[in-house]
Amino acid sequence: MAKQQSFSDKLKKKKKSDLISVKFIKSVKTTAGNYKFNEKFVQVEDLNKLSEVK
Repeated sequence: MAKQQSFSDKLKKKKKSDLISVKFIKSVKTTAGNYKFNEKFVQVEDLNKLSEVK
């Protein structure tokens, strides 16, 4: 039996996302006076919208 679907056919079906993945790093000052960094990945439509991320 012949293969009905090739790898390139599968790639054509996948919808490409309009979102951009960005690593968001936030610094937090602890009660002891030290700084702690929280990291998370955020998906945004445009890099100008990074100021809205909290």
